[in-house]
Amino acid sequence: MVVTIKSSHVVKPAKPTWTGRVSLSEWDQIGTVTHVPTIYFYKSSPKWPTQSNAIINNLKDSLSHALVPFYLLAGRLHWIGRGRLELECNAMGVTLTEAESESKLEDLGDLTSPEYQYLIPNVDYTVPLHELPLLLVQLTIFQCGGISLGLRISHAVVDGKSALQFMSEWARISRGEPLGTLPFLDRKVLRAGDPPVARPQFDHAEFGLPPLLLGELSNAEERKKKTTIAMLRLTKIQVEKLKNMANEGRSIDSGRGYTRYETLTGHVWRSACKARRHKPEQPTALGVCVDSRGRMQPPLPDGYFGNASLDVIAVSQAGELLSKPLGYAASKIREAIETVTNEYVISAIDFLKNQPDLTRFQDIHALGGAEGPFYGNPNIAVVSWLTLPIYGLDFGWGEEIYMGPGTHDFDGDSLLLPSPNEDGSVILAICLQVAHMEAFKKCFYEDILSNSLQA
Repeated sequence: MVVTIKSSHVVKPAKPTWTGRVSLSEWDQIGTVTHVPTIYFYKSSPKWPTQSNAIINNLKDSLSHALVPFYLLAGRLHWIGRGRLELECNAMGVTLTEAESESKLEDLGDLTSPEYQYLIPNVDYTVPLHELPLLLVQLTIFQCGGISLGLRISHAVVDGKSALQFMSEWARISRGEPLGTLPFLDRKVLRAGDPPVARPQFDHAEFGLPPLLLGELSNAEERKKKTTIAMLRLTKIQVEKLKNMANEGRSIDSGRGYTRYETLTGHVWRSACKARRHKPEQPTALGVCVDSRGRMQPPLPDGYFGNASLDVIAVSQAGELLSKPLGYAASKIREAIETVTNEYVISAIDFLKNQPDLTRFQDIHALGGAEGPFYGNPNIAVVSWLTLPIYGLDFGWGEEIYMGPGTHDFDGDSLLLPSPNEDGSVILAICLQVAHMEAFKKCFYEDILSNSLQA
């Protein structure tokens, strides 16, 4: 695909905003501290503005007004030592790029390919951190008149829920509507910047090193191996079959059945173990991302704008996962999720505050490093977008025809998305080593089929 950049703009808040430095919470400073890509596609519509430059001008104007309440995104990050970050609110602005392509939307197939590197802004991490925008947007106009909107937003400032809140409010402003929910910007509700105090302590295994392949002393060689990406769809019937498999034999007294996420994630975990041909005694960890907003006491305020998700892990041996029913894997995942209570979150915050340096908790392998958490072979991470409002982003010219993640090229990185047409199907976006992907696809679908035949 040939994409030509026509112009690039620095968009700043439309009105003066507060300036100064903001302490980030512990959740902001661990895990992924780089920019996360997403992309939206829109078909040409009768609602399209008639002037050729009206779309980019509309986006520039509405974005500048959105950056007034969301002024944190117009700032810059600074390293302040010991692997810690601060956010300077200085209204330096965000980047909006206009591009065009001779391709047509129909040339892109069903739009589920996650490899859209030319439609999403690039971030040059050789540039000093304090010079990098926190938000980069690229509007690409196709020959057919359709467009794509590619974004990269700093995960050190927002998590998925907060990013979607910003996008929704930006779209509302573009449509000429008032804000729906103001962002809550005070991160001290997660005790950011306060000294750690005595709290109930837990064994925070999520901050330790994930298991290695048997016989290996590091994951350096696994990091070097070539990866590939797949988008795999499960129909509503297939999802229900998996839920039935996971809940088979559970009595009414054993509590609520396993959820869609617990079931699907357990199936992904088992399929990865089988595709990677793990020995029965191979330890393997599954990373689970849990939103703490509603688990805090009191719950975090509506519109809390920042990272409020905690990564916890489920651990098992490959032999146990594969020899036992799917419900066993689902039970391990539920156990991990249920550890995230108010007391657990506070304990985890104190744990991080007591660390002399946070570098080892930051997922910097996206920058080509060899340190930080790594959920590649023999491990995997499954993030859920199943309950997030990821669809229906209307800037005034209609809703998108597709929304999805951008390129994610880390072995073991995966994402569950709901079907955009609300038919009950689910999409798994997954990255694995090239050597394992075809075997994973086979296991992923054949296990459902074989169970159906047995039934």
